Amino acid sequence: MAELTVLHNPRCSTSRHAVDVVTEAGVDAEVVQYLRTPLERTQLLDLIAKLEDPPAALVRKDAFFTEQGLSATDYTTPEQVADLLVAHPRLMQRPVLVRGDRAIIGRPKDRVAAFLAGH
Repeated sequence: MAELTVLHNPRCSTSRHAVDVVTEAGVDAEVVQYLRTPLERTQLLDLIAKLEDPPAALVRKDAFFTEQGLSATDYTTPEQVADLLVAHPRLMQRPVLVRGDRAIIGRPKDRVAAFLAGH
């Protein structure tokens, strides 16, 4: 079992950067393309429980979010965020790095190296 999981979108430069940093650090990682293999609700709730960021930070408030008529104030609890990301996996912020009982969103980019170093 890999010591680290990276929830990755290869079309995202920040996500690609995170995978590169992990590779360069020689960390044994499982890279999961979450758009090809979306997380289930229970997996999302587990992820959110480990996340050092607030649950709402896991949701991308991009043009697609706005086009769907969504409001950020409706997606603040773990359950609301999990339900939204099950329905729209593309709204998940990326990259997300998970190690043991900790998880971070790899934005800004410098958070990745600090997380790998255990800070």
